[in-house]
Amino acid sequence: MAERFPAIFVSHGAPLLAIQPGPAREFLSRLGKTLGKPKAILTVSAHWESGDAAVSAAARPETIYDFYGFPDELYQIKYPAPGAPELAVRAKALLGEKGIGIRVHPTRGLDHGAWVPLMLMYADADVPVTQLTVQSALGPAHHFKLGEALRGLRDEGVLILGSGGATHNLREFGRHPEVDAPPQ
Repeated sequence: MAERFPAIFVSHGAPLLAIQPGPAREFLSRLGKTLGKPKAILTVSAHWESGDAAVSAAARPETIYDFYGFPDELYQIKYPAPGAPELAVRAKALLGEKGIGIRVHPTRGLDHGAWVPLMLMYADADVPVTQLTVQSALGPAHHFKLGEALRGLRDEGVLILGSGGATHNLREFGRHPEVDAPPQ
């Protein structure tokens, strides 16, 4: 039997977490060592949202730069972890057993809500990873049901990693002319 891994949530902060020193970066860098190496990772990021559940079956997930206006150094980072298509199929089966429909996306890569914490936790990029969507419009009860259906993956050596933040609208932190300017 594989080691039981937890389901955890981390704040991925701004993309700058990938390149700037600080307590959150140090914490995430230690966290992977503390948890140990899972067989695979199922990550759920605030940056892949859809109306219905979807999971990525990409064999080689691309590094998605779903942000703009940051230093060029960030756009050069790659997180070349292998995909986990078998885990995507397993997640689909577990959700189907609970009556939750889910589609498998054949090519979806990893957005910064996934690759930033993962590159700090598992810098060798040697743990297979897949990503599951968030369906905000379906509310907390739906997501709790998803969690219940997927929790058995933990006993199969899978780390379930949620990533986001308590507040996610940067416009709420103040005026940002480059973000708030109307399109030309």
